[in-house]
Amino acid sequence: MATNIGMMDSAYFVGRSDILAWINSTLHLSLSKVEEACSGAVQCQLMDAVHPGMVPMHKVNFDAKNEYEMIQNYKVLQDVFNKLKITKHIEVNKLVKGRPLDNLEFMQWMKRYCDSVNGGGLHNYNPLERREACKGGKDASKKSAPLQSSAKCAGAPIKTQASHNARRTDAPSVNTTNQSSKAPRPSSSGGPSVCPEAVRTTYEQQITELKLSVDSLEKERDFYFAKLRDIEILCQSREVEDLLVVETIKRILYAVDDDASVVTEAQAMISQHQLQAEPLSSIAEEEEDLPSTGNQKRKNIINLEVDVAASITLSPRQRISDASDVHCNGSPLMTY
Repeated sequence: MATNIGMMDSAYFVGRSDILAWINSTLHLSLSKVEEACSGAVQCQLMDAVHPGMVPMHKVNFDAKNEYEMIQNYKVLQDVFNKLKITKHIEVNKLVKGRPLDNLEFMQWMKRYCDSVNGGGLHNYNPLERREACKGGKDASKKSAPLQSSAKCAGAPIKTQASHNARRTDAPSVNTTNQSSKAPRPSSSGGPSVCPEAVRTTYEQQITELKLSVDSLEKERDFYFAKLRDIEILCQSREVEDLLVVETIKRILYAVDDDASVVTEAQAMISQHQLQAEPLSSIAEEEEDLPSTGNQKRKNIINLEVDVAASITLSPRQRISDASDVHCNGSPLMTY
């Protein structure tokens, strides 16, 4: 049972017209646009069709016009997903906006899921009867009924008109067949053949080569897409998401236009960051040298203060003894 389907799965390549035809035929509706299912009521009934009795249809509102009413429908759908242990994330904020692409992708997933349950077969499911319990369900059924009846009755006038024209042209057709039988047929050997065997073989070879090339391109596309997705997941991790290199990688990944200037801008950002980092490193080195010189100056000042304090605290006898010592030593500063 497909609950998580990758974006490269074939389910996301189903066309818009195929999705609308599937919804209208399954639920007997008359949707003309995929975004008309943005209220979430259609999705709830599709889940009710593949899992009968699982969806509380009396809580579904087919007449939802405002976003808060649509959100209630998606809450019912989320409860059903939780009961069935479906891990598909419903992007309610995008779906209620009525954007065509978002609703198309979600309906493509719904079709793939419904097809995977019991082979997509619905046994004795009456969508009109189940929709009567919903708010606005009767109005939705009434809107779809005239279109379905007109589609069924549209073939009757065409058939009667075709039969009338056939009766009118019976006699001329007999004459034309007689004349055609009398006309000479071209010989099989003289005239050119419609599709020679050599040409048909050439076309088959070209078709085979094109199929092989398409397969190889799809494999290459899936390979590089998976690599880019791995890089994106790595860049979104908390440990590295604030780094400048990661920011530049994200800028290149999420660039909308195929422009080479994005790479140039990323390189300029990195080089500018390096230029700003160099003065900061030199300043840090100077700041490391400043404490050592300051400590040396503090030591010299402390030694000087200690010497002065020592000289002040000397007693008169110690000063005379110091002077006599100088005299004895023959100091030139002493006079006789």
